[in-house]
Amino acid sequence: MKELSVNHLLGIKYINKADIDLIFETADQFKEVINRPIKKVPSLRDITIANIFFENSTRTRLSFELAQKRLSADVISFSAAQSSVKKGETLIDTVNNILSMKVDMVVMRHEKPGAAHFLANNVNASIVNAGDGAHEHPTQALLDSYTIREKLGGVEGKKIVIVGDILHSRVALSNIFALQMQGAEVRVCGPKTLIPRYIESLGVKVEPNLRKALEWGDVANMLRVQNERLDVNYFPSTREYAQQYGLDKQLLDSLNKEIIIMHPGPINRGVEITSDVADSQQSVILEQVENGVAVRMAVIYLLASKIKQ
Repeated sequence: MKELSVNHLLGIKYINKADIDLIFETADQFKEVINRPIKKVPSLRDITIANIFFENSTRTRLSFELAQKRLSADVISFSAAQSSVKKGETLIDTVNNILSMKVDMVVMRHEKPGAAHFLANNVNASIVNAGDGAHEHPTQALLDSYTIREKLGGVEGKKIVIVGDILHSRVALSNIFALQMQGAEVRVCGPKTLIPRYIESLGVKVEPNLRKALEWGDVANMLRVQNERLDVNYFPSTREYAQQYGLDKQLLDSLNKEIIIMHPGPINRGVEITSDVADSQQSVILEQVENGVAVRMAVIYLLASKIKQ
C-alpha cells in the first residue's frame, strides 16, 4: 500500500507531489462513501483523535469532527476558551494531559506560527495543523486544489489568482505552495499594504488591477479581509476595499470567459464578494465545504495508517 512520506501534516511545504496525489486518490474513495445512505466506514475504530482549538473556528472544526466520525474514530474536542490554558497552563502540559488519555492524533489550530511544529517535536502523537497564525493551513489548500481538479480536470497548467488579504492569510501561503507543486501558475491581487514583500521570491506575480487579474485567471480564490489580525489600518475603509477589490456580478459577467469563484469562508458578503456572486453558478464554495470532509478523511486515514504500523 502507498503511504505518505510524512508522519504529521504540518504544512504543504513539508509534503511532496506524490503525497498530494495519494491524498486526492484516497479522498475520491471517501467522497463516494459520504454520498452513500450510510456515510460511515469502520476504518479507524481503534484510533482516538483530539481536536485542540486555541483560536475560534466553526467550519474547520466541524469539518474535521465530521471526517473523524465518518471514519469511526473516537473524538475528543477541546476549546482553549473554556480550558485551563486560561489559568496559565502551557501548551505542552495541556497536550500531554490529553495524550495521557491515550490519544493517537492531535488536530490543532493555534494563533502562533510554528505551534504545530513545536508540538510535533515535543509530544508523541501524529499532529495535523489546522492553521497556525498567518503561517499555513494545509488541509484548506488541499481541499481547494481538490475542488479545482474536480471542476477543471486537473491543476497543472491552470492559472489561479488569489485576491485579498495575502499578508495575514495562511490559506494564501498554503495554496501557493500546493498549486505550484502541482504545476499551476499563481498570481495575487490586493491592496499594496496587504501584499507581503517576499511574495515575488515565491515565484508569484502581483497584479494590482482586479479586472486584469480575473481576465488572466481560470480560477479566482477570494480571501476574506482578516479584521481580527489587522492591528493598523491597511486601507482607508471597507467600502473603498469593496469598490477596488470586491467582486460583483456585473464585473463577473463582463469578463470574456467563465471563471471559477472560490472562497475559504467565512464570507463577508458585500466586501470581497457580493451575494449574487457567492450564490452564482460559477461559485464552488459549497463544493469546497463538501470536499473538505473527504480530503480531511483522507489525511486522517493516511496518517493513522502510519501510526498503526
